Amino acid sequence: MTVTISSAENIVDDAEVSLSRLAPLEAILFDVDGTLCDSDPLHYYAFREMLLEINFNDGVPITEEFFIKNIAGKHNDDIALSLFPDDLQRGLKFTEDKEAMFRRLASEQLTPVNGLYKLKKWVEDHGLKRAAVTNAPRANAEVMISLLGLSDFFDAVIVGDECQHAKPHPEPYLKAVEVLNVSKDHTFVCEDSVSGIKAGVAAGMPVVGLTTRNPEHLLLEAKPTLLIKDYEDPKLWTALEAFDKQAAAAKPAA
Repeated sequence: MTVTISSAENIVDDAEVSLSRLAPLEAILFDVDGTLCDSDPLHYYAFREMLLEINFNDGVPITEEFFIKNIAGKHNDDIALSLFPDDLQRGLKFTEDKEAMFRRLASEQLTPVNGLYKLKKWVEDHGLKRAAVTNAPRANAEVMISLLGLSDFFDAVIVGDECQHAKPHPEPYLKAVEVLNVSKDHTFVCEDSVSGIKAGVAAGMPVVGLTTRNPEHLLLEAKPTLLIKDYEDPKLWTALEAFDKQAAAAKPAA
């Protein structure tokens, strides 16, 4: 379902064709952090401040580049091991405390990705099933989904902690299509991280990648079908309009 790509500019036509092959579309699967909401700045702030408190890296604050490379989109078990390779239990307790700080920040500062509610309406108007699929702890996911007013929107929330393998393994996305009782051949994924895109691709579904915070060149290496700035991006709507055209063409003449 995916296409070989070398730059964002040359994938629009291929993406329209690739996504239209999913017709009839049955479902869309969404990551949460960076895909529904612009939460990475809050995660970055929490990690930076809490690592400073324990004199991580000799008291030198982590950079955004460090955050993108070592933390963004990854499961907390992997983050804990990366930051505290000699003391995993300490790392796990640190990430647990950091998530509590994140939830406090999110309650005051969380914002949706531009165009999210426009896509939400399109999904609802087309009667599609939908699931949130995330490496975030369930407590985080439920807080973010609630703050965004999407608690009644999702049919299921699939959490990496509750799978045998988290992203970038395909299991969370495969579990989502199983829970929704849809075919992966009629479903696509929205993601913003390298690990998330890899998970969707490995699950055999086209992935619409968002350049919310992560560098475009890194996302392209993970081979998304389409790369967009946000849900207002004309490239997305060109691809989605192909489904409406197909539905119109399939209707019998009056």
